[in-house]
Amino acid sequence: MPSFDTVCDPDMVEVRNAVDNAAKEIGTRFDFKGTSAAIELKDKEISLLGDADFQLQQLLDILRAKLAKRGVDARFLDLGAVQKVGGDKVRQVAKVRSGIATEDAKKIQKLVKESRLKVQAAIQGDLVRVSGAKRDDLQAVMALLRKEMTELPLSFDNFRD
Repeated sequence: MPSFDTVCDPDMVEVRNAVDNAAKEIGTRFDFKGTSAAIELKDKEISLLGDADFQLQQLLDILRAKLAKRGVDARFLDLGAVQKVGGDKVRQVAKVRSGIATEDAKKIQKLVKESRLKVQAAIQGDLVRVSGAKRDDLQAVMALLRKEMTELPLSFDNFRD
């Protein structure tokens, strides 16, 4: 029975490379000289440190550009609130999304059921497995999910015939 897995997993190697490239650019840019602007990756959290909100926004723009250059979707970033850190410095933490949250998985499952296609969607941990009798139905489900679930950077793995 043909099936595929719907997943939401970034390539962490490319994320690390993008953060390293962004840190290198921050170190060489003239407008960041003498400031406390910094960016670093720990586990699946990217910390942005700057002197002001405007500088944090610049750091975020640099990071998004580097992620796009590396082929990583910027929707993987889940931005936290801006926090004041000692003195006049500010910090923002961006978590890198990995896996499909339960409520999003239920939304995907509901969309598949409402599509009236002859396929089944099953939530398995942090992925959703869609199986059906026809390959064309599975491809129609992929197109439907790409169209309807725009807030998630979904990818489809493990396509089996």
